[in-house]
Amino acid sequence: MYDLVIRNGTVIDGTGAPARRADVAIEGDRIVAVADAGGEPIGAARRTIDAAGHLVLPGWVDIHTHYDGQATWDPLLTPSSYHGVTTTVFGNCGVGFAPVRRGTEPFLINLMEGVEDIPGTVLAEGIDFSWQSFGEYLDALDGPKVMDVATQIPHAALRFFVMGERGAEHAEAPTAAEIGEMGRLVVEALEAGALGFSTSRTTKHKAKDGRPTPSLSAGDPELNGIAEAMAAAGKGVLQANSDFGPGEFEALRRMAEISGRPLSFLLLQVDNAPDLWRETLQQIHAAQADGVPVLGQVGVRPIGVMMGLDASVHFFVTHPAYRSVSDLPLAERVQRLQHDAELRRRLITERPTDAFAQWMTRALERTFELGDPPDYEPAFERSIARRAAAAGQDPWELALDLLCADGGNALLLHPFENYCEGNLDIVRTMLTDPYTICGLADGGAHVATICDASAPTFLLTHWARDRRRGEGIPIEALVRKQTAATAAAYGLLDRGVLAAGYRADVNVVDFARLGVTRPQIVRDLPAGGRRLVQRSVGYAHTLVAGVEVARDGEHTGELPGRLIRGARPCPSR
Repeated sequence: MYDLVIRNGTVIDGTGAPARRADVAIEGDRIVAVADAGGEPIGAARRTIDAAGHLVLPGWVDIHTHYDGQATWDPLLTPSSYHGVTTTVFGNCGVGFAPVRRGTEPFLINLMEGVEDIPGTVLAEGIDFSWQSFGEYLDALDGPKVMDVATQIPHAALRFFVMGERGAEHAEAPTAAEIGEMGRLVVEALEAGALGFSTSRTTKHKAKDGRPTPSLSAGDPELNGIAEAMAAAGKGVLQANSDFGPGEFEALRRMAEISGRPLSFLLLQVDNAPDLWRETLQQIHAAQADGVPVLGQVGVRPIGVMMGLDASVHFFVTHPAYRSVSDLPLAERVQRLQHDAELRRRLITERPTDAFAQWMTRALERTFELGDPPDYEPAFERSIARRAAAAGQDPWELALDLLCADGGNALLLHPFENYCEGNLDIVRTMLTDPYTICGLADGGAHVATICDASAPTFLLTHWARDRRRGEGIPIEALVRKQTAATAAAYGLLDRGVLAAGYRADVNVVDFARLGVTRPQIVRDLPAGGRRLVQRSVGYAHTLVAGVEVARDGEHTGELPGRLIRGARPCPSR
């Protein structure tokens, strides 16, 4: 008798194969049989889930999150667990919290706050820093969780650990001995269970105090020395975030060639070089043709700032007149903003001239009412600036009124990447490329400015069902992109597929109902920190290692997830 059988569902198995009616049998933490309708039936089970009218999918494997701190205090790893994620990987973009020397923890907090917009007060209160080595950090992560977690050794923490302040000041390169020590620590981390090594090569990444991330100035000797260490270890992946200026792709490709390890990095469209992503994608194809395993991690929708009166950013946040009421409770603030004529006059007509206010002026042309349900592919004609012009209204007045809607809980969306043309056609091109994987959800990061942890849910609803402004994508390809493909990219070959021998990580989805809710501000972080949380509807059941962790969108209290230490072999091997 099986532990569990999921009967009568439409199985999309993660391989890209066509959807089919089938039953799935589970024993312990493994799938033991998948029986197509009309074939040999699966026998009795201690529990049965009737999935008639539902999709049966592998659990989502989200390889780009920043739960480095949150995973030490929050076993539920929300909001990702609200969206069917059953495996998550953090330690991305070269930032994280190990290795660390006693007394230098504030540097890593300052860096994470600046790069990933997680308040330092939250991190300082939430993380106990009971570790120093990377292996000790892994031990601290190795407790019950709602999903499996894995991490990478981050370049910034590694460099600072070895070089101290010199590693953060960019004034001098590491010595040969220091490069050797970095390599030794990378091997030590890989042996302890790190999935790989991550680095950041983008000027966008700055610590809260304004200093560029330590890894930005790492030269070829340092990068190649780390790659040589990974070659010696014979394990691990490479992950990078880069601006891809002259010679940058070549430097990262050399790391992959020297190490013999797979490389993936963020691939997105930026306004100041809207066609650079195409050039980089061509370079990925050229590398693949030469046998170098390089993949682009892509998003599923625009990367956008969420503006709201309780969020970190909105049009009036630096305005002196707004600051005079910013500490009021939200309801009182909205009352003043709606009915205090003099306050409104000042906010609308007396515009500051600081750099932020100038950015906000430009942002009016590409900021939209998010709506409920949220619209992530709005037409430029619906921007605040164009709506105001069409109505003969001051755009600042319209912006103020929109922010005050729904008792001040309304949100505006400002897409700043992946949206130069005002639609998602370029995202579709990225998603359908054979050498890309899903990898920009950023769960746990940008807590009160960006809310993209719902990406796996949006991936299905928008691209397979709801898109009206262009062509969609077959659902089988989408499921593969977020399951088998992401898992394989990180060497997690035991999951992401519904077949005998694989991990019993499963989502049973009511596809007709599946959707994302409008994000909301909640204050549930340590030190009373606020964050944007977006939930879902339509997840009937989520299983991790054969255990039901969520039912109808609510956690069951079960915590079968554990730390993944290193790559996992394919069940057939």
